[in-house]
Amino acid sequence: MSSSASPLTDAYSLEVSAKAIPALITAAPLIAPGTSIFIPYLAGEDDAARLSAAATVRALGFEPVPHVPARRIASLAALESFVTRAVIEAGVERCFVIAGDSSSPKGRFPDSAALIETGVFERAGIKLIGVGGHPEGHPVMSEAARWQVLAHKCQSIESRGMSPLIATQFGFDADVVLTWLEALRKRGIQHPVRVGVPGPASVAALARYAAMCGVSASASVWSKYGVSIGKLLGAAGPDLFVDRLASGLTEAHGEVSLHFFPFGGIGQTLEWVERYRARSHFRQA
Repeated sequence: MSSSASPLTDAYSLEVSAKAIPALITAAPLIAPGTSIFIPYLAGEDDAARLSAAATVRALGFEPVPHVPARRIASLAALESFVTRAVIEAGVERCFVIAGDSSSPKGRFPDSAALIETGVFERAGIKLIGVGGHPEGHPVMSEAARWQVLAHKCQSIESRGMSPLIATQFGFDADVVLTWLEALRKRGIQHPVRVGVPGPASVAALARYAAMCGVSASASVWSKYGVSIGKLLGAAGPDLFVDRLASGLTEAHGEVSLHFFPFGGIGQTLEWVERYRARSHFRQA
């Protein structure tokens, strides 16, 4: 892959909650048609809000990608209802399946593999299933188990006639991501990867989200991200992260794009993308 950052910032996706849909509507003219918009499953929102959000995303000309968390699904019937309605009401063709943050399952699904194996998604007409990647490790799985589970899920998705996509949690250390991508490809897993990136936000907000999501943010990691421990009251963007990721990517890393978590707001993230693109194009001129 070229050392230019352009391919990364020209084909990104966004994480947008149901409550942030008004901000997405405002920012829609700045987003390329067909952009994937991931809709997280938040505890304070119900299925009606999530499905309405997906329908609005589709109406705006984007690809809605609702999260489906295994441990929050009460039954097979509830899963079938949600996925079927998403397809009918919002033209959903892509879903992102995760275990979810609940300590115990609400129903019969302990993990994302159990959701995939129901057959619900392909029967409903879903064409792509996203699964999580963990460059920084997993709190309850060993490294060997993590790779085995990821490979199994991708194989299960393919065997059901759908396309796998791997999306990672956001992080602050591009070198960790590059090392993980190398290991992924060496294991023969060649599916597209979307690398999670925190959009520009206050350092306090970034630290808060990192703590909530179990993301490493030590002093050394903050430094690599461009944040000084003495300036925690300021704001930070992912310039250094994306620079390092773009410069380190090669053909051997396979298909890689960015997935933004707009912690400082959708508008602020899109403004950053435009500035970064302009800077990258200026460098090439």
